[in-house]
Amino acid sequence: MNSFYKKHIFFCTNQRKDKNKRSCGGEEVNYLRSYMKEKIKASGIKGIRVNTAGCLNRCKKGPLMVIYPEGIWLKVTNKQDIDLIIEEYIKENKLSKKLLISN
Repeated sequence: MNSFYKKHIFFCTNQRKDKNKRSCGGEEVNYLRSYMKEKIKASGIKGIRVNTAGCLNRCKKGPLMVIYPEGIWLKVTNKQDIDLIIEEYIKENKLSKKLLISN
């Protein structure tokens, strides 16, 4: 079965009102999502969709993203993380273990 997208990337952008609970969302994560989306488009990579998501229920591990169809969970905190994911994983299908989130 062929998928419309080769990879579908979801950024958790959920923001909790309770300040005592971890929240992935916020200005920083929205900026990183936009940065990734723009960088993928500018590099001419096709078949990749970058979306926002509500709570992905792994709050203590965030800020995070999940990439399908592989189901790979990654912690992203800065532009360098995004660049690494694009250069190594999206383009070369290699994955940096430092960004992986364990179960």
